[in-house]
Amino acid sequence: MNTAELTPDEAAQGARRAGLDLGGDRHAGVAATANHIQAVIAVLRELDFGDTPPAATYTAVREDQNEAL
Repeated sequence: MNTAELTPDEAAQGARRAGLDLGGDRHAGVAATANHIQAVIAVLRELDFGDTPPAATYTAVREDQNEAL
């Protein structure tokens, strides 16, 4: 995984490759947003979920709010 931060020029190049026409003033903002998303994902990858079952095994049950009274 590449840990280098995305530069505004690289953001512009990626946008062009994806067929997106970004104004020159938006490249820095797009790069900053992409870098933030990568930082959040990196933190999530470090979490140890251990024996947490997959979400498909969860059954949502509505509890009566008055039971606690």
